[in-house]
Amino acid sequence: MADSYVSNTGVKHLRAIKALSGHTLDGVSNTELAQSLKIPASGVTRIMATLIAEGFAVKLDNGRFAPSVALLQIAQRTANELSHGSDRINELTQRIAAGSR
Repeated sequence: MADSYVSNTGVKHLRAIKALSGHTLDGVSNTELAQSLKIPASGVTRIMATLIAEGFAVKLDNGRFAPSVALLQIAQRTANELSHGSDRINELTQRIAAGSR
């Protein structure tokens, strides 16, 4: 099983990133993250400090946490790549269909 070589700390950080999803504008509180991740609030504080230091999260003016612009840029680049790939597939499909008539 893959979990045998994955650090528990790393898993918590990744789960925290997932928990930030959908909270870009309003953020999510330390308490909400603690409940979602089933860890103490002090653990959330440490995890979020690491994510902020590494550029994956930000602390909003309201004290809540949100995905950072850098993290959102990663998501956008992935969406752009997939869209470009889809466009290429559609173009090739049209060319194949046109040639088979």
